[in-house]
Parts: sequence; structure tokens; C-alpha cells
Amino acid sequence: MSDLIQYFREKQLKQSSEQIMKGRCPYCSMQCSMELIEEHIIQRKRFKVKPNKQDPTSEGRLCIKGLQAHQHAINGARVKYPLYKIDGEWVRISWDLALEMIAEQFSSLQQEYGKDSIGVYGGGSLTNEEAYLLGKFARVGLQTKYIDYNGRFCMSAAASASNATFGIDRGMTNQLTEIADAKCIILAGTNIAECQPTIMPYFRKAKKNGAFIIAIDPRETATTKFADLHIKVKPGTDANLAMGMLKVLVDEKYCDETFISERTRDFEQVLEQVDQFSVSTIAKQCGITSEEILEAARQYGQAETGMIFTARGVEQHANGYQTVRHFLNLVLATGKIGKHACGYGAITGQGNGQGGREHGQKADQLPGYRSIENELDRKYIAAIWGVDESELPRKGVSAYELIETIDRQEIKALFLMGSNPVVSSPNAIFVEKALEKLDFLVVVDMFISETARMADLILPTTSYLEDEGTMTNLEGRVVYRHAERKAPKEVKHDWQIICELAKSLGKEQYFTYEKVEDIFNELRQASKGGTADYFGITYDRVKNGGVFWPCPDPSHQGTLRLFEKSFHTTDGRAQFHTGHELIRSEKATKKYPLILTTGRLMEHYLTGVQTRRSQELIERSNEPFVEIHPQTALEYNIENDTLVRIESKRGSVIVKSKVTESIREDTLFAPFHWGDFQCINRVTNPALDPVCRMPEFKVSSVKISPVQPIKEKVAQVTVVI
Repeated sequence: MSDLIQYFREKQLKQSSEQIMKGRCPYCSMQCSMELIEEHIIQRKRFKVKPNKQDPTSEGRLCIKGLQAHQHAINGARVKYPLYKIDGEWVRISWDLALEMIAEQFSSLQQEYGKDSIGVYGGGSLTNEEAYLLGKFARVGLQTKYIDYNGRFCMSAAASASNATFGIDRGMTNQLTEIADAKCIILAGTNIAECQPTIMPYFRKAKKNGAFIIAIDPRETATTKFADLHIKVKPGTDANLAMGMLKVLVDEKYCDETFISERTRDFEQVLEQVDQFSVSTIAKQCGITSEEILEAARQYGQAETGMIFTARGVEQHANGYQTVRHFLNLVLATGKIGKHACGYGAITGQGNGQGGREHGQKADQLPGYRSIENELDRKYIAAIWGVDESELPRKGVSAYELIETIDRQEIKALFLMGSNPVVSSPNAIFVEKALEKLDFLVVVDMFISETARMADLILPTTSYLEDEGTMTNLEGRVVYRHAERKAPKEVKHDWQIICELAKSLGKEQYFTYEKVEDIFNELRQASKGGTADYFGITYDRVKNGGVFWPCPDPSHQGTLRLFEKSFHTTDGRAQFHTGHELIRSEKATKKYPLILTTGRLMEHYLTGVQTRRSQELIERSNEPFVEIHPQTALEYNIENDTLVRIESKRGSVIVKSKVTESIREDTLFAPFHWGDFQCINRVTNPALDPVCRMPEFKVSSVKISPVQPIKEKVAQVTVVI
């Protein structure tokens, strides 16, 4: 018997093999690195994931999403060849035919309706190289002004505020490692413990070192439970809170007068502004107590070091730009910037939301954070691209406005890469109706997403395990992503698809790249001298831990901390913000008495196209829900874990109820990772920030009702803690 067992063991070993592949998580902006071990044992495959202990950002950590990320890459539902829709059915076609059809459709539409009849819609998860190339393709290959990307919904408020205040926009002004020495930390509208858990140990170190942590959120979350002070602010009033804190800093003399005098502008106007209101008035507006404002301001003001972090909770508003600027006023007033453990960070949500806007996917930007309306910037990029400056289009419109342009039928065809706007956009019912008006829709994706279902043609693209390139993480560190897994036979990289399509359009001479590093080297040249200067960053350097931008030459170590000596403004001074006419596009009304706010869950990423293909993740979180306070549930005859309808003036959605004391009585919360009739963006508010064009995702006036109404109000309501 023992000989027989030995025989089968030896046979199994002979039929076993193991492949170790380096990779980088495709999800959030931490960009944690790992090894994926693919074991082949006889007829079976088994996968193991090991975090990279040498990763300087993640420090060897992975969250539940990163551990399961490979599952979507090996999912059998992946699109593996071009699909063309005929009479409502998907038909497999060749790449040659697919590219020929796109070129014919785009060319004929542009001949009849003009260059701007074609739109391009990108994504914040593309590599730097592919984001750069998509912007170049829109402006050179198609010569259209209409390009934007889903990163508009992620970072635009923080980006515009940072540019106006500091003259530059990088996700963090400091390295993550400095968090440990900050004595006061403000987390405004960010649930990092669940959304980006691998960053949490930095904050745990800070707390262990005595830091006082303030969390601002209308909900109780894992992050607020970790904080020393939770300010349960009314959605849409974060800017008011920041102004109240600034008044306390001024009145109680916590301001750094030397820093203000030597390194800032317009503080006198700020002093005039804070005299116009009282802390008690601000507290009433925010639905909190004066004591909470006083404690938060005093803790931050008296701390020797301190950092402020914002995220979508305070940014996804029609006043998001102003809100972030008011928080940056706190930074400037106390001088907590440009030195160790003092600074500001915008917690980027998407994997490459930072790099995506730096190099040309945003409607008004050219590579290197140059402006498409600046004549010198236009001439510089035109020379790099080998075209005449007059041939470059001017600025287009933001992502949601691009959909509105489609609805007006000014855009006749859309090339969409790495995004799912039918689910991710506000007012999603309108978005779907607008896309139905297109003459031709091309979607590049791994799966048939809710948007891809509407396409005329789907082109298959590679996964994060197969697509080499660079990403820029939340610190501003440019990192390298290995791609060691072989792609399915007919699947192409995004950059290859762009180059082959450009060739079909007769623009081959502008897209002659043999490998992805060639694109990066052109990006380096295009960014040289720009605000986001990558010129000194090379593939050899990023493969060895990453490099912080700006990095103007190969001998430069990279800028680890911004603003140590001056800001990136014309006179080197930072700009205080004095605007206080805050835009509130929607308020609770008799018809729509509640405020809906939205957010993420730990298990899912964006619209869930990838994470909902992971068996482990979907088992942990398989359906959306709406959080509602017990008293509110009682008032509207709603029991826990029952179907409810949420309605706004834009549409309705049906989800399960989750009755919990963690939410304010006047507020509902729902995640946004699901589509179709469970898509919460069917009811969200599309009002746009006048500066950055960020939609008002976080404040929507709604009503709620049980799908099957209860005849009498119940006396008891089950509470989920």
C-alpha cells in the first residue's frame, strides 16, 4: 500500500507546476503590491496571494479586495474577443473587422457633423501610459475636444482646491510615514477603515503615539469608532463646520502669525469673514453642538503637528471646491504645512485617479498638468506630438456635461474605455436614455458591464495581471505594475487598442510604440517642465520602489514633501479662501423630506464590475441596502431587512432596509456598487460644482416607503448595530 501511495505522490509531483507572478492590486490608490502564486496540480488550478513585505506604501499589507482581485481576472465571463451587436445579439467578429467598422463609423460621422461629433470617455484605473495615450488619441487621432473621465467624480474638488490654494495638486503633500508623528488628525468625509484599510496602520501608529483623531461623517463607521471625536455633521454642511473651526482658531489665537505673514495671501479678508457669524450659528446649521466645534478646533490648533485628510464625503458636492478650500484655510492659518507630520491629503479613491488627470484625460488638461487653453502649453505639447498647435482642439466639458452633450445629439458616437457611466453617473436614468441616442457606441472592457450592454461594439482588454505600466498612488509616488500573466489569445492591452485604432484612422505615424515603456518615455518628455513633472522618472527607477513627482531630472530623488520653502504659485505664497456663499442645490422638502448620501463598502470597488465577479467578495456583500435610523424607520412604517423604495424627482430605486442607530435621523445612506434597478445613482443629484464640475452625489432630497406597506406602525424596530 505504501508503494502505491508513493507512486501517486510522485505522479502528482510530475504533473504539478507553480508560477509566481508579481502584481499590484487594481483597486484603490494605495496600489499595494503582491505575488500571485498559480499552482497547477494535475487538472486543477489553485491560487495563493502573498503581500509584498518590501512595499514602501502598503508595508506588506493587503485588504480583502486585494487578496481576491485575481478572481475577476480568471473569471469565465470575461470578454475574450470583439463582440458586435446584431439584432440585439452579440456576434463574435475579428479584430480587423472591428477596427475597420470603428474607423468607418467615426470618419463618416466626423465628415458629416464635424470633428467634435465623436466623444471619448476614460477611466481612473488606466495606467499612466494608457491615460496619456487616450488623451493624445482624442486630440490627435480624432481631433475632438470632447474627452473626460470618471475621475471627475473622484478628485476634481480636491484637485481644483489644491491648485487654487497651493498652485499644485498632488494627492498628499507628505509621505504616509509622517502620519505616525502627527499629534492631531482630521478625517473629513473619509471612511478609510473600510474603504482603504491598508492605510489604517499609519493612523493606528499615530494614535499610539498620542494623536487626537477627529472624524467628520454623518454616519458611525469603523473609522469614526476609531476616532477620539466623531462630529456627526448634517450632509452638505462640512464647509460651514470648517468655517466655524477657523473662527475658533482666530478668536482663541491659535494662528501662526509668522507663517501667515511670510507665506500666505489675503488673511485680512478671512478675518473680516469670521466676524460675520458665531460658532453657535454654525453648529445649528451643521446639526451638531458648539462644543464639538470648539473641541475640534482647539485640538488641531494647539497640536504641535497635524494633518487634514478629505475624501468624497466632503468633496462630492455642488460646493465641493469651496468646502475643501475652507479646510485648507485651517492648514494655512496654523502653518501646518511644508514640514514633518504637517500637511494635507486627499484620499484618492480610484487606482490611478491621480495620474489619470495629470496627463490628459481631463477635458481642460494636457500632459504634465498643462492647460489646453494656455498658448505656451499647447505649443509645447504640439511639438512633442509632431502636430501643428492650431490642430489641437480647445477644452471640452466635464464627464456629466459630456453625457448632456450626447443627449442633445451634438456627440454622435462615443469611445469609452475603463468606465461604466450608466452606473457611476448621477441621474443614471437620464444617462442611460442619453446613451441610447448615440449612433455608435464602442466600449473597451473586460466584462459586459451595464454600459457595455448598450454598446454596438465591445473590445476585450487585459486585466491588471496582464497589463504592464505605471500608476501614481495617493502619496504622489509613481510605481511600476508588473504584468507577468499571459493574456487570453485575442485580448489586447488598452494601449494596443488605441494604437491599432489610430492606424485604422490613418494616424499611425503619431502612435508608433513597440512597447509600453516607449509611451512612458514620451510622457516624460511631454510632462517636462510642467506642474506634474515626470521627466526624471524612468522605468529602472520606478521598478525599485517608486519615485515621488515632481521629479525634474534623473538625478533628482523626487519630491518627498511639498512646500518646504515655497508654494507653487507665481509669488510662492499660498492663497486663503474667503468665499462663503455656499451652494446648496437641494434641501429636504415636504415631498422629499430626507437627505440621501452615498458611499463605498469594504468588499466592492466603484460600480462593482470587477468585484462582483469575485465569489468571495459577493458572498460577503451580495446586495445593496439603505441605512435608516430606527425613529425614521418607525415614522415611515419600515422594518429591518425589507424591500423599500427610495424616490427623488429623478427616479426611484428598490433596495433592502438596514435599520441602524449609526445614521442621523434626517439622513439615509446607500452604497453605489450595483446597477439596474438597484443602482442608487438613479436618484442622485446631478447639480455641478461651478468650479470643478463635481456632481452633488452626497446630498439628494428623497422620500422612502416600504414596497409592501405595513398596515400599522410597529412599536418596536429591530436595530442593527
